[in-house]
Amino acid sequence: MMSSNQRESQRLFEYFAIIGLSPDGGLEPDRLQGDVVVVPPLERSYKARVLGHYPDHAPTSLPFDHHAVQMLCLPRGLQFRTQKHFLEPRFHPFLVTKEDGSRAHGFAYVFYEEVNSQQICTAMHTLQSVYLTEMSSSHAKASSGATPNSRDTRSLPRQFRLSAPKSPAALHFYDITKDQLYVTKCIALVGQHPYVYAARKFLKGLYRFFIQCESSGVSLESHVYNLLYEVPAPPPGRCVVFSCVGKTHICHRPTSHELPLFEYSLREFCSCLGVESVVQLLTCVLLENQVILVSSDYNKLMLVAESICTLVFPFVWQHVYVPILPASLHHFLDAPVPFIMGLQCSHDSRDTIQIPNEANLCLVDVDEGTVEVPEDLPVFPHRSDFIQELTQLLIKWEVPTGKLDRNLNEHHSQYKYRRRRKYSWSHDSDSGVSSTEGSMSGSHSSITSLPPSTATSTSPLQGPPNSTRSHHLDPFHFSPHLKEITAIAKKAGVYDSEEGDRMKKERDSEMMEELKFNNAVREVFLNRFVHMFCAYDHFVIQPNCQETDMEQWLSCRESVQNFDKATFLSDQPELHLPFLSRFIESQMFTTLVDHKILSNWGKQDSNLRIFDVRIRLLRDRYDDSLVRTPSYETCTTIRETEQILEKRLAHTDYRAPAPQPMDPQAESCTQFNPGHFPLLDRIALNKEPHKSKKRSSHAWRRRERQERHLEHTGLSGDQRDRVMHEAKSKLQPKLADMSPAHMAQTNWKFVEQLLKECKTRTKRMLVEKMGSEAVELGHGEGSLVGVEENTLIASLCDLLERVWAHGLQSKQGKSALWSHLLNFQELEECNDSSKPVNPNFLSPVPQSTSPKISSLSPLSEIVLSIKTGNISALGYLASQLANNFDLSTMALETESAPASPTKSPSNTNSLRKKSLQERWPSDRSIDRRSRPSDPGIPTLRPLPISITFDMRNVLAMTEIKTHIGYARAWVRLSLEKKVLSKHLTTLLGDSELLRSLYKRYAFLRCDDEKEQFLSYLLSLNAVDYFCFTSTYTSTIVPYRVVIFPSRKLSGASTSANAWVSLGGTLGQTSNIPVPRSQVELVFQHKNLGLLTTLRIGHDNTGMSPKWMVEHVLVRNEVTGHTWKFPCGRWLGRGIDDGSLERILVGELVPSHVTSDDLVESCRTPPRCRSPNVPGPRRSDLRLTVPDIQQHLGDSVNSLVKYFYKPEKERGSLTLLLCGDFGLVCCLEQVFSYGFKSTRFFGKNLYLWDYFERVQQHFEVVVREEMEREQLTGIARDRDHGLGSMAEFVSLVARINASSSHLGKDDKFQLFVCLAARSHLLPRILLPLQRSPITSHMYDESSFLRDPQLVRDLINVLSALNEFEIILESSLTRGID
Repeated sequence: MMSSNQRESQRLFEYFAIIGLSPDGGLEPDRLQGDVVVVPPLERSYKARVLGHYPDHAPTSLPFDHHAVQMLCLPRGLQFRTQKHFLEPRFHPFLVTKEDGSRAHGFAYVFYEEVNSQQICTAMHTLQSVYLTEMSSSHAKASSGATPNSRDTRSLPRQFRLSAPKSPAALHFYDITKDQLYVTKCIALVGQHPYVYAARKFLKGLYRFFIQCESSGVSLESHVYNLLYEVPAPPPGRCVVFSCVGKTHICHRPTSHELPLFEYSLREFCSCLGVESVVQLLTCVLLENQVILVSSDYNKLMLVAESICTLVFPFVWQHVYVPILPASLHHFLDAPVPFIMGLQCSHDSRDTIQIPNEANLCLVDVDEGTVEVPEDLPVFPHRSDFIQELTQLLIKWEVPTGKLDRNLNEHHSQYKYRRRRKYSWSHDSDSGVSSTEGSMSGSHSSITSLPPSTATSTSPLQGPPNSTRSHHLDPFHFSPHLKEITAIAKKAGVYDSEEGDRMKKERDSEMMEELKFNNAVREVFLNRFVHMFCAYDHFVIQPNCQETDMEQWLSCRESVQNFDKATFLSDQPELHLPFLSRFIESQMFTTLVDHKILSNWGKQDSNLRIFDVRIRLLRDRYDDSLVRTPSYETCTTIRETEQILEKRLAHTDYRAPAPQPMDPQAESCTQFNPGHFPLLDRIALNKEPHKSKKRSSHAWRRRERQERHLEHTGLSGDQRDRVMHEAKSKLQPKLADMSPAHMAQTNWKFVEQLLKECKTRTKRMLVEKMGSEAVELGHGEGSLVGVEENTLIASLCDLLERVWAHGLQSKQGKSALWSHLLNFQELEECNDSSKPVNPNFLSPVPQSTSPKISSLSPLSEIVLSIKTGNISALGYLASQLANNFDLSTMALETESAPASPTKSPSNTNSLRKKSLQERWPSDRSIDRRSRPSDPGIPTLRPLPISITFDMRNVLAMTEIKTHIGYARAWVRLSLEKKVLSKHLTTLLGDSELLRSLYKRYAFLRCDDEKEQFLSYLLSLNAVDYFCFTSTYTSTIVPYRVVIFPSRKLSGASTSANAWVSLGGTLGQTSNIPVPRSQVELVFQHKNLGLLTTLRIGHDNTGMSPKWMVEHVLVRNEVTGHTWKFPCGRWLGRGIDDGSLERILVGELVPSHVTSDDLVESCRTPPRCRSPNVPGPRRSDLRLTVPDIQQHLGDSVNSLVKYFYKPEKERGSLTLLLCGDFGLVCCLEQVFSYGFKSTRFFGKNLYLWDYFERVQQHFEVVVREEMEREQLTGIARDRDHGLGSMAEFVSLVARINASSSHLGKDDKFQLFVCLAARSHLLPRILLPLQRSPITSHMYDESSFLRDPQLVRDLINVLSALNEFEIILESSLTRGID
């Protein structure tokens, strides 16, 4: 990531550096690497130095960071080894991050050099002796109690040499008389561009050139000078070919419309981790978890880190990013921020790493290919389909999905250091730097040793092992003797000279295949993000650029919300919400939105530009302004981008000059110390090239631009202008000159497509809502069922936006539908004749010292005073409002009610801030006029059905911020109220407004097609939708409660303090007081969802607290849904069952029932009273045993069906348990049948009285059984049901303790619900039958005294044991 103030480099690389052991310094341990006493000297880390870097200063603003380069080239410092170790060179990239966020790309090639300094060898030998002495003394103390046969192979050299020559301890011992000492050294390149292939090829070639030490016309300085000064970085869309130490290499650079440059091997990345682990890691990175990468290979750490950060394009990781964490910086792992860090450690020391135990930590073991993710990690959207697409892509490219060979990194490096042979042991070892475990015998350590066989090796630029591509080595680079033999073979005609060219072409083709595979994988990931966020820009809250500049916006950035999260999430499938709700809160997504807003001032981000282009291409393909694809869409752009890559690499734009000889004194490498990479000529490598070369560089750039332009167009400048003028004139036909018939014919294709799509989508919505029953009836295909309802509704919103966007005169906002609605609302308010004329709008308000009382309501006067600046009247008006305003008497506004002042379409925020009182005015005069003559009879006035009324409700939602969000909320609200077709018909009925907003050929001005369109939408009224209630769960909703007391004088009112509490699918309210002598109240609360229960009660105070309640109606004042809660019971002590609180279960009133019919039905006692009534009051039913069994069987079957249905098709479980003929009602019939409730003297008995007496009896039985068991030590058989008795006793006791205000019938209802949840009902029936209380309180014909009927009850109720019943908190009253 390049800082804005960092000038882009025109060079391929900026610096060449040499890092190693300082010849002037001694053997200095690196104390930052940890404790050095407990490890052998060969395993310790020593300080390295930057021996030289060339040039001293680069022309760009990229200073050379000595400390960072030294630390990242050799993260573990200097490492010493002997000839017993596996000393193969290794390559790894690294990153240097500056304080301003800019990054420099580095590439290190680490190899081993022979140590010739006697001082260093002596110091190492001394350290070895000290270490052995300490180990021997510690071993003697530790082995004092050991057996005589125990031996420590690390105590003395002779002991482990003779007894265990292949012991790993022998690798850590250095014998100065027999072992040759080697130390790590590194050559590195640093630049601003991530050209991994070029850096690896150059560094390996330079090291090979140094090792061969052949007489040549050029020196090491010539090759380095050529790369640093004479090889330019290719401009966007160009290729550069240059000489890479005897081999040619091609570098390219994508254009600004392509994916950024990336040259790491995604083939190796996918093979190391596997597809599923890659998707898991992607999810963790997107959600900004802490990610730790662990591997024994630095190259793999960089590979995984860079690959996963590239695959999240267009998003950018914004937090700590350290792909290679040096050992001295391991304390960074304790940082409490998101990070991506890489740790290098061998397999043996993997368990010793101290990794923080964080809840959001993702641990990736690259070598093992495993990913440990947090427990609460959400599922990536379309995860299974995404994995399947990636797997098919890997199979197509013959990429193995398992782990790679651990030697994979070594296949890049073919030249080991030529070390002098010494007679010693051979061991299987792990060098600590290399991840390879190989056997190095004496013959393998000779100075003329050949590279390992490549017959079984696989390069990361190749396919799987069985692929036809193989990695060949150039035989000329093996040894001088082999070169002579090869030359003789060429002269004799045995060796084919074209073989070298063939191998060169294969190497180039391998690079091409790797780049094409990288492109395919990146396109698949980008395609997923494009489909996930194809409409993100519609939910970006754009500032007013005319009033706010960029500096002002940046200053208040943290306090302003820039993305309409609520509306965006409302359009997403429910399964994707856990991931998306967390991702849109991440810094990655927030930064993308910020870049989108900053683009208004011309500051365009490159990633965002590419992302927006891909989204436009997707919308053009679907001809849709808001693309919605419920099914998974695979990537279709791979071949197109692949052709662009092939075309660029097939043509060379510029060929850099080859290295030229420099100073004759520096041309021969014989002056160097053989076997030691020398320091280069600093003066020669600091000389800038002549200016003529720069002029020629600019010349070839200008020439190539002209040639490329002619190649693409094939036209001259005049010809191009003429063609463009003709194309513009023919692009859009002059529809204004067309006849109506010709215009209809021109637009028929588009109109037909819209009508067909509307029919298809409405059909899908109906079939989905009806479920499998619709398919059985032949109304749809089985494949249509299963698409989530929320996705289908979002697709309908997209379709409406497309219809309203067609043929606009001028676009007024992002939502054409909402702009039309705002214009309609403005005309309605202007044409409202009933709106009072306020003189303050005609002339200025005169300033007065005393507040002036007007005819407006107090709330309107306060609003007017704030607008006009009359602050002096606010105190008086506020007091008037507090004294006179009563929320309980609020009446709903009619369609002719006063509306707010006219608002322009752009002034949406002021419209949104209307208060609840403005939406539902409390004009007492209007309320009195609308009520019947009898003031004691409650009423429920119908809600107005108008477009503007629903718009005011939507504008009052504070969580919506954009026009797109308002339009979607309005559509969802209209669909839920079943007035969408009616509202749109009214909206489109204003022909003058249509003509002013739309052109002649617009879809909305085609009458026949418009009628068909509205008829399709009308069909959606056949089903019930709750898309508004279930989507906007955090919005504030007003609820109106109307209580219908008994018409009898004795129970019509109460002197006590009454209250109500509502419960729904989304929450529950606290106790809301009911005003004295009032039976109606309105309150606001966070959306409760679909209402299920209502609790009503009072405190039994006053002279006449007894209150008879017949029904309670509750209406959602936004959606208009009304719930009816039947009661028909008394509230008060000394009457009925003495209950001060009732739990009522409601049922949604059908939309076709009018308010008058509903009110009339609520004035009479309910048919089924809640929760139940005493036995004598049901004597009129005359239910028989078969009837009761039938009712109970139907109730249990309904519950079983409920649990077998898909979750989205289930109804209310509370209604099935406590509603009319629910489980509670049916069990009340069972227990009431034959119950002796009537008493000649005293009060009648209730079922709860029976339960309490049984509880007392069971308590005695359980206590006696426990005493008997303590005395005898013998437990009674479980068939006696002692466990069920104890559970019954506990449950009844908890209900009595926590429900002191509940009546006996309500306690019975609570008992049935809790017993059904704990599956106690079928287990308690036999103990109840055996209880003497049952024979005393029931007739012989009752259920509980008939063994056969009890067995039948047990069989029926046992069907509920396999289900987990979850009760609402309003029913359980806190009882666990």
